[in-house]
Amino acid sequence: MFLDELQPVFKELIQQPLAFAGGLISGALKLQLSEDPLKSWLQEQGMTDFNYADETTDNGSGPQTISID
Repeated sequence: MFLDELQPVFKELIQQPLAFAGGLISGALKLQLSEDPLKSWLQEQGMTDFNYADETTDNGSGPQTISID
């Protein structure tokens, strides 16, 4: 049962081990595709159309105070 869930991961690992390892490492290091050195390397490889949505951006809403009557 558990191995069925991991089968797609193993399939990608076997098909493209270098790309899989690179993605795993860049994810672990929290590298962003839109920043150097990853951006320049991707452009050298011919990949120029990539969209990266940073979900950790701060929208300016920090801690707020409330008053309880």
